[in-house]
Amino acid sequence: MYHWAVHDQAAQLQLFREADEPDPMSGFSVRESSRARRISIKVYPRGRVEVVVPKRAKATDVEAFVTANRRWIEETREAFAKEHPPEPFALPQVVDLHGVGLRFRVRYEKRHGADTVRYRTSGSQLVLSGRTDDETLCVRALKRWLSSVAKSEFLPKLEALSRRTDQPFSRMHIRGQRTCWGSHSSNGTISLNYCLLFLDPGQVRYVMIHELCHAEHMNHSRRYWALVARHEPRYRELDKGLNSAWKQIPAWVGVY
Repeated sequence: MYHWAVHDQAAQLQLFREADEPDPMSGFSVRESSRARRISIKVYPRGRVEVVVPKRAKATDVEAFVTANRRWIEETREAFAKEHPPEPFALPQVVDLHGVGLRFRVRYEKRHGADTVRYRTSGSQLVLSGRTDDETLCVRALKRWLSSVAKSEFLPKLEALSRRTDQPFSRMHIRGQRTCWGSHSSNGTISLNYCLLFLDPGQVRYVMIHELCHAEHMNHSRRYWALVARHEPRYRELDKGLNSAWKQIPAWVGVY
């Protein structure tokens, strides 16, 4: 499993089930997780703050925890801001999917009385229609579209690499994980992040090889890395580059 770095106030970083729709406008969200055993705070590189809470957590406890850690949150956001100036939220007019060599212009069609936003593509144009004055609904539609593109573009590439490396997988899932590029489960399911669409093709290929090699070694032992190196000699360079690859992902995606 390949992760990118975030600052985490919890004693251990756990992979919680990701909420489908973070709030891209406020920069602050609270997420309830069935896996959480304690309240934790995460600050992401672009300054977004997420509070993860156990089920049935009391609002007063959450408020007290955030208040007690407010200084840490502010200091962490300031530290990130020095290296990565905050970017204002804006819906995209153009979407460049470098990872698969596609580029789309986006058109927004507002329809009175609509209570949702739908997407459709026509050639190299992506059309969002419906309640397009609601930015949150637009982001949700854009993410559904990204998932659809990733599924159709990534599966044949993953299948080809599987045959080439002789590393099998049972199925592929597309997700919008906030803390990893991909994962390989014990039942052979490979999950890939649709944010890979914004990375370089070489990075996308490396993540796929990285996850496929876990079919033989469900760890990061020397034998595992030797297998990765056999199929991708530049793995060290590519692996290091993924630590800062989030910079290639537009702010409107809202995962950082």
